[in-house]
Amino acid sequence: MKILMVSIPSLHFFRWTNQLENSGHEVYWFDITGMSNFSQNISWVTQKTNWKMRINFPGRIYIKLNFPNLYQFIQHFNNRKTEVVFEEFLKEIQPDVVHSFALQLSCLPILSIMNRYDKLKWVFSSWGSDVFYSKEIGIDEVQLQKCFKRIDYLITDCHRDYKIAQIKGFNKKFLGVLPGNGGVDFLINERKPVNERNIILIKGYNDEIGRGINIIKAFDKELISLLRDYEVVVFGADEKIKKFISENNDFKKLKLILHLKSHFVSNADLLNLMGKTYIYIANSLSDGIPNALIEAMGMGAFPIQSNPGNVTEEIIENEINGLLINNSEDVSEIKSLIISALNNHKMIYNAMESNRENIRNKYDRLKIREEILDLYEEVAN
Repeated sequence: MKILMVSIPSLHFFRWTNQLENSGHEVYWFDITGMSNFSQNISWVTQKTNWKMRINFPGRIYIKLNFPNLYQFIQHFNNRKTEVVFEEFLKEIQPDVVHSFALQLSCLPILSIMNRYDKLKWVFSSWGSDVFYSKEIGIDEVQLQKCFKRIDYLITDCHRDYKIAQIKGFNKKFLGVLPGNGGVDFLINERKPVNERNIILIKGYNDEIGRGINIIKAFDKELISLLRDYEVVVFGADEKIKKFISENNDFKKLKLILHLKSHFVSNADLLNLMGKTYIYIANSLSDGIPNALIEAMGMGAFPIQSNPGNVTEEIIENEINGLLINNSEDVSEIKSLIISALNNHKMIYNAMESNRENIRNKYDRLKIREEILDLYEEVAN
């Protein structure tokens, strides 16, 4: 079967796609951004990349940074239209199925073309926030419903988003709930026992949806005094978090390592870190089942995680195998949950044992590969 993948160039997409290597399918990738170069992450895939600009003219970046209005005017003529280039590629390879990853980025831009080729099978993988948080991130409700009516097959990373999709008009084949990254290669040999763990690992994502800053704000004098024997590691932090920490002298009492989002931490290094982590904390206004949460739990870290739309309840039973943040903006609640975890070693030990077994059994990459191959076979038949 010829499968045309439509996605931004992201690690999760590459890891999913690599599950199809040596499967017998012909796989193609249309980079919806049109700005990336050939990716060695999926070197075996036929790729349509770097198509957006007609001319990458000298001084382009300088003009973009210093004369944004002029740059926008030039690019109006210099940029190729997504729909035109996508349809050309569609005609060239004549796929049996199109598979889009993320609604706002990879479904809506090609909806008009997919409506024109209405007999062509269309699979959509829902990631993160664009179904649950569609209104807040600016997705037009009418376009969203038109998209769900056209889509033939749906894959989600949580049960919540399947229910929302049905409400929005999806009434065709649901292929199941699967992790957006295609499963995890858990590092079994890099997993420390709970009594040897001393890292508090924080996902510092802080943007329109991420609320890492509220975790950092929870670290007041009282909480910091309880963490003298721990090392606090923040990954994916922005300048706002860096500034807050540098301006607060209390953080000097902590053993703290800060990894900015601009300095990429590899997935292997992050998994290795999770295998030494005592408590893992992440906080956002919206998400599906986060891949980082799955990885942390599978590597034995005790999770404290936000619960937008009750989605995290699908994987965490509160006060049993983790703790749920009910209000992502409530700094005092986050602080209280961290203290509760620090004071309950038995809960953390029991959670580590159950999570390690349950998460690994459910999300192991080899197991997920079989499920992914089966669902594409279902689409083919």
